[in-house]
Amino acid sequence: MKNNNKNLFILAVLLVITMLASCYKYKPLDFSINKPDEVAAQENIDAYPALKSYIDSTAYPDFKLGAAVSLADYVKKGVMYRMVNRNFQEIVLGYAMKHGAVVQADGSLNLDNVNELMQAAKSAGISLYGHTLCWHANQNATYLNNLIAPDTTSSTGPGWVLVTANDFETDNNANYQVNGSGVTTTFSAVGEGGYGTGRALKITNPTVRTNDWEVQFFLKFSPAVQVGEKYQLKMDVRSDAPETYATQAQITPGVYKYWNFFGAVPSASTWSTYTKEITVTSDMATSGAIAFNLGKGATTYYIDNISLMKYSATGAVTTVDKTPEQKKQIISNALDKWISGIVTDCKGYVKAWDVVNEPMDDGNPYNLKSGIGKKLTSDEFFWQDYLGKDYAVEAFTLARKYGNPGDKLFINDYGLESNLDKSKGLIQFVNYIETNGAKVDGIGTQMHIDINADSSKIIQMFKLLAATGKLIRISELDIGLGNNTQTADATSAQYLAQAKMYKFVIDQYFQNIPAKQRYGITIWSPLDSPASSSWRAGEPIGLWTEGYVRKLAYAYVAEAIKENLGK
Repeated sequence: MKNNNKNLFILAVLLVITMLASCYKYKPLDFSINKPDEVAAQENIDAYPALKSYIDSTAYPDFKLGAAVSLADYVKKGVMYRMVNRNFQEIVLGYAMKHGAVVQADGSLNLDNVNELMQAAKSAGISLYGHTLCWHANQNATYLNNLIAPDTTSSTGPGWVLVTANDFETDNNANYQVNGSGVTTTFSAVGEGGYGTGRALKITNPTVRTNDWEVQFFLKFSPAVQVGEKYQLKMDVRSDAPETYATQAQITPGVYKYWNFFGAVPSASTWSTYTKEITVTSDMATSGAIAFNLGKGATTYYIDNISLMKYSATGAVTTVDKTPEQKKQIISNALDKWISGIVTDCKGYVKAWDVVNEPMDDGNPYNLKSGIGKKLTSDEFFWQDYLGKDYAVEAFTLARKYGNPGDKLFINDYGLESNLDKSKGLIQFVNYIETNGAKVDGIGTQMHIDINADSSKIIQMFKLLAATGKLIRISELDIGLGNNTQTADATSAQYLAQAKMYKFVIDQYFQNIPAKQRYGITIWSPLDSPASSSWRAGEPIGLWTEGYVRKLAYAYVAEAIKENLGK
């Protein structure tokens, strides 16, 4: 009973306290916490509406705000799909519409992915920009190289068998060498090789020598010649001054065997083809090199498409290289097949294309890039090395032929804002294309830059491009923090500089490009680049973080769009 009485007492006390408390009005404590600056700043950024909502489409109906996406990210209709559709008016694919992604091993076109992409874009009401028809990278180079590979035939009867050859389109010098004091050996410019195709070996003898053999070009081969065998030498030759030079039989370069081997080669200021057939005598036997004596003429010699063939009476596998003219026709047909296939398939939805991409050489910005003399990657194929400068004329002509009458056809290149000569070289090339019968609607400037980009050059580039009267497009804009700064090392000061540079580029585009010439601006990397990416790996180049959080750059881009495209 004692415990029960104690419990009742406690309950009574609690009841009295509760009754007393009900007569008292609660007053909250006067206590507050300041919101962290980072949180407040992010809330301000997040308060901005979608980027494209700022665009007055009535006043600016032709302007396109675009974003680059991957096929996989877009067609699976996840976060990227929703974010891009909400903020942008147009998409462009980084890879899925290129030659290497579409052309199969047999030359057929697999357009299933492209058609799925077009359907997804159409359903979202977002336009699709075509990228790209004629480029040197991301090509099915294996297929294209197989088309122009040497012809191989087997015979049971007599015929000529290739022993060695060189067209000097690469730096492979395994079968030749040049000896002589003061002699220089280089290559001609592309387009100055035999009969104006490719390049040639260029040998310059600066002074006349006492003996013609003091300067020699050697063609090496194996096995060595034997008595009674028949050989044919064929080569394209030219020289700055008329010359005739002797040939010697040598065991190896520098080990003399006989004074005459394949006769004397006449050469003049225009290209000619020298052909000589011989039957090996005992004087020539066991020689494994032909020496061409160039010492008596102080001039520059050009040699191209040299080959040595051996006659076989019993038959053998024979490999014969296609001529430059044959290769040109084959590659022209391949370009037609590719462009006609993809443009025809896409014309119902795609109304603009990068027809020619990155044509100009960085070191020689008034000339085209070339793969000649370079070790090419497995997906590189330089159309211009087979079709010449007119490859672009042909590409634009085909895109115009197979597309819609109103399609906008662009030429596109990078580094125009840092190399103004490259801008001028590209403009000259556009003039060449149009002089030769094709029409170029616009010029794309990629603008993969960083916060240290030269502002004055950016302005000068826009003025140069504007002066062409063409449509001008910022085609692949992304901005890094400089010095390959990675996301983990980025500072708030760098992010502010990045945001300001984004706004500066957009503002200068609108200030310097007349309204009728503004096609649009495409953000090449909406998100910061992952460390595993093949593009600017690990750099915080986007308007959003990898986790889709808006950055300060988003706010500055939004302000730039609002100021330049808003109502």
